[in-house]
Amino acid sequence: MGKQAKNKELKALIRLMDEPDHKVYDQIKGQIFSYGLDAISALETTWENSFDNLIQKRSLDLIHEIQFENTYIELNNWAHFQFNDLLKGFILVSRYNYPDLDIDSIIKKVGLIIQDVWLEINSDLTGLEKIRVINHIIFDVHHFRGNKKNFFSPDNFFVNNVLDTKLGNPLSLGLLYLIVCQSLKIPVYGINLPKHFILAYADSNSIKEDSAIRQSDVMFYLNPFNKGAIFTKNEVDLYVEQMKLPKDNSYYTPANHLVMINRLLEDLIFSYEKIGYKDKVTELQKLQQAVL
Repeated sequence: MGKQAKNKELKALIRLMDEPDHKVYDQIKGQIFSYGLDAISALETTWENSFDNLIQKRSLDLIHEIQFENTYIELNNWAHFQFNDLLKGFILVSRYNYPDLDIDSIIKKVGLIIQDVWLEINSDLTGLEKIRVINHIIFDVHHFRGNKKNFFSPDNFFVNNVLDTKLGNPLSLGLLYLIVCQSLKIPVYGINLPKHFILAYADSNSIKEDSAIRQSDVMFYLNPFNKGAIFTKNEVDLYVEQMKLPKDNSYYTPANHLVMINRLLEDLIFSYEKIGYKDKVTELQKLQQAVL
């Protein structure tokens, strides 16, 4: 079927969206859904121009379902083939809530931070000196900081909000910090600490090619929620003890990107549970299956 014929069929199906029989409507809905993102524009036009509440609701619901399905597929593809690109994973989770996200704008804003760090850093600096430069650029020049007033707000988990408001939680600020470091090949890694998220700076000279980074490779740790404050393994030990957590090597060694994006979804689910958004919780639990 040619494009013109497909568009004609789609418009004919959309005109039937006021079908009162739910079983018949489900068939119509399934056919429209099969058009995927190509149906969005026509559905938006219908929603804007219709005065029928039923058609408006069905149009919005169908737009959301198509966009959700597309996000699920893209996140699943990322998890299987593109998980080295942490920023893309962060963007895809954010697109759950902001389907029309301006991805180019996000990449440009992150790129400016990376460029500012690159201009100030050089290979002659020690690990501590490099981190001081990065902390200065991210927290003093670009003014990012922890959102202590609304710590559990879902807004803290979406990259566009973090870039626009300069506010985030330990995880979102940590992911941003990681993206900057990875772009510049600075050996900073994410540590998936329960109820917290920290970073580790590793000794690049001791890291063996194609092998996992060991606890002994880590030189020091960073707290992205506290302007990149530096601390040692002793502080992590104390935290683990205070939280009464069982001993686990993962509290001291880097997590991979899949683990971190799954953690992003888990914490976002918890955030929506706290404010009673059950529909979003259900959808995010489904979305989480894309990275498991």
